[in-house]
Amino acid sequence: MSTQANLAGTFPFPGTSLIVHRMGYGAMQLAGPHVFGPPRDRAAALAVLREAIATGIDHIDTSDFYGPHVTNQIIKEALHPYRDNLVIVTKLGARRGDDGSWIMDSSREGLIQGAHDNLRNLGLERLDVVNLRIGGVSSPTDGSLEVPFTVLAELQQQGLIRHLGLSNVTPAQLAEAQKIAPVVCIQNFYNIANRTDDAFLDSLAAQGIAYVPFFPLGGFTPLQSSTLEDQAKALGATPMQVALAWLLHRSPNILLIPGTSSVAHLRENIAGASLQLPAETIASLDSIAQSAAKNTVA
Repeated sequence: MSTQANLAGTFPFPGTSLIVHRMGYGAMQLAGPHVFGPPRDRAAALAVLREAIATGIDHIDTSDFYGPHVTNQIIKEALHPYRDNLVIVTKLGARRGDDGSWIMDSSREGLIQGAHDNLRNLGLERLDVVNLRIGGVSSPTDGSLEVPFTVLAELQQQGLIRHLGLSNVTPAQLAEAQKIAPVVCIQNFYNIANRTDDAFLDSLAAQGIAYVPFFPLGGFTPLQSSTLEDQAKALGATPMQVALAWLLHRSPNILLIPGTSSVAHLRENIAGASLQLPAETIASLDSIAQSAAKNTVA
């Protein structure tokens, strides 16, 4: 087990036996440049996964369209046979072109093929959690998800998936999905400066549904970054550590999946989970979003 802190406590996925530490690991960066092809250093990729598990992380976020196939194959090589408490969360709803392009694909055939690709490349008989990926690059798009989510519910009924989640969705889309099958987690774009999901996040917390923000540092302007950097400097921490600590403070249902291909960077991220933020620091960080909103209106 880890000699680190408690990885910011634990979170039980609603209606399940799954309990994970709130600090997890995102495996996206284990593939090659632009999340395509093999990594530059496969040994380093294997090392960072093994270090993550050694520190106590028990929640890995991945997808078979990372690579494609590459990231899941590396996870299997590094960690299989898996520890009983390890929860691997994957995503369906996209595929990669031969040129590395990202192609949204929520067709029945694409989802079924994607599920079997994940099972094969991870070396699993059943996937722990599968998120249906909907929407654009960083924001949801309106529209029904009944057809693709029903396909995932069928795969769940067949015993290929334990639990279902959603990625890049609206509250209305969550409500639609919940009429088909239980949803245990939402993965949306959210960070200190991009807080469109504040009300949605609070609603999910009330329901006990996990909220997993992706790109926790994305979208900052230089002005906004300077505020974060100033607070980090005052605490003797990195901006990423402060941003991660703020997310953990924001709501108890937030789970983190920062990604890296470096063991040193992994250790820095993990240290951020135990960082305590004074009230004045939190107020200053909250002001970043307020400033961003004013600039947008202007």
